[in-house]
Amino acid sequence: MTKTSIAVGARRIDLSTPAVMGILNVTPDSFSDGGQLQTEKGSGVFRVSLDKALRHAEQMIAAGAQFIDVGGESTRPGAPEVSEQEELDRVLPVLEALQSEFDIAVSVDTSTPRVISAAIAAGAVLINDVRALSRPGAIAAISESDVAICLMHMRGQPKTMQRDVQYADVVNEVKSYLQERIAICENAGIARERLLVDPGFGFGKTPEHNFQLLAQLQAFQSLQLPILIGVSRKSMLGAATGRDVDQRLAAGIAATMVALMQGASIIRTHDVAATIDAINVYRAVLGAPITR
Repeated sequence: MTKTSIAVGARRIDLSTPAVMGILNVTPDSFSDGGQLQTEKGSGVFRVSLDKALRHAEQMIAAGAQFIDVGGESTRPGAPEVSEQEELDRVLPVLEALQSEFDIAVSVDTSTPRVISAAIAAGAVLINDVRALSRPGAIAAISESDVAICLMHMRGQPKTMQRDVQYADVVNEVKSYLQERIAICENAGIARERLLVDPGFGFGKTPEHNFQLLAQLQAFQSLQLPILIGVSRKSMLGAATGRDVDQRLAAGIAATMVALMQGASIIRTHDVAATIDAINVYRAVLGAPITR
């Protein structure tokens, strides 16, 4: 049975109703929304507009997001690495502004130990790590805190992860990897109640692999941790529908419903309001009270 809550810092988020994590990318090149929050386009220098970031976060919170996930490193296929200092410069001002403006659980999408430490110090309550705390120093950066950690599966690195992708059994291989990372975290003294898992749709996987994972997402309930999924606007949806990235909302909601029916606890998305609608329909199907 998947856990129905997650400890995030001093908070405990109820997951008996699936929660929504709104995406706030502060990068120039994220695959879907890169550059939308910059101060001035065409200047040749990327600078985040705090006003734009806050207003976008405000819209997602008003629509029902329970988490805002701030990311300063693009992890789209083929993305180059970002320097540690540049990631800090992108993430910390936004994180600090969110903390001062809103009462919301803020997650930081990072794998970099120094960014992890700085984000925790600035008030982040969840670290969303596409590399599952595998970088040297990442576990040490987080082990003494009380923040939650999302462990995601990724094969390879963003720059090369879509080259020659092969699995004998993608579901079991992804699950085994996550089991190993969970054990490593627990051995380092990180309480299990702080952990959640993400199978990593689109990270070192073909569209066929992604849909196999989606079809068998229920298998990850055996890990007995909340399951986070992120399929919003991803190429797997384009492969199934032939639609461009800005025309994948309906496909994303369809995939979200499949995930909800198999036990997903947190949906990470660009499209918060539509995802909340999907969760309400899911709850209605289960006979839960409808609240708006």
